[in-house]
Amino acid sequence: MKKRVSLVLGSGGARGYAHIGVIEVLEARGYEIVSISGASMGALIGGFYACGKLQEYKEWVLGLDVIELGTLLDFSFEFAGLIKGEKLFEKLSEFIGKQNIESLPIPLTIVATDILHKKEKWFQTGDLLEAIRASISIPSFFTPVQKEGMILADGGILNPLPVAPTMSDKSDLIIAVNLYADRPLPIIKQSKEEKQKADRFAKLFYRMFKKEFSQNESLNMLDVLDKTFDAMQYTLTNYRLGGYPPDILIDIPKDVCNTYDFHKAAEVINVGRVIAKSIL
Repeated sequence: MKKRVSLVLGSGGARGYAHIGVIEVLEARGYEIVSISGASMGALIGGFYACGKLQEYKEWVLGLDVIELGTLLDFSFEFAGLIKGEKLFEKLSEFIGKQNIESLPIPLTIVATDILHKKEKWFQTGDLLEAIRASISIPSFFTPVQKEGMILADGGILNPLPVAPTMSDKSDLIIAVNLYADRPLPIIKQSKEEKQKADRFAKLFYRMFKKEFSQNESLNMLDVLDKTFDAMQYTLTNYRLGGYPPDILIDIPKDVCNTYDFHKAAEVINVGRVIAKSIL
């Protein structure tokens, strides 16, 4: 008999690609994912899995080229965030279309933060893409979502690893994927082609953003925001795990990549796969 799993996918920016590798291992080992809770990148990956489009998303991020990446970054002239996100979500809507969370074949909870009222917002009904958009709104990077008197931003601000929504599920196990673990990276060989592609992405990405933030080559505003958010997420994750411990915790090293390293999909997916195999 398959073990029924409630899967919790944490926030962490590009580290969230590791969730794809973890899900692949769970499926290969015969686990049945019967519910998902996710914040930020965990909400995006969880949403795509719940609606049956994760494979298409994976193939897309693995095949992204430098030019397409640049076209998806629509800079905002508002102080609320650097990126509007409209072009990115137009692209994501091509995969998902118009879907409501309550109609998905797998129950899904997407966690965002209402920064106006200083509390979590759990999306368990309503438009899937809108909920994902709210949950991934990293402060100062993506513009927040205004909805029903709330200002919604990244779910990781208050709850980077939202185990609580799964506590009442009728499942055999709660498995949580933490993207801020203090553990060494596994040694994984990277092909020459993968390394060259990652290097091209990195040069383009940081060249674009250094123009926006600072001319200081040693430390720009993007670096400061990244490290500040990482410190907050790391501390909150450990605090939340103390109150809501899962049955199995899959710890992904926080040094697998930086928050904005979205050019490292192949590498990070593989790390998730390797670590999930070792823990399970």
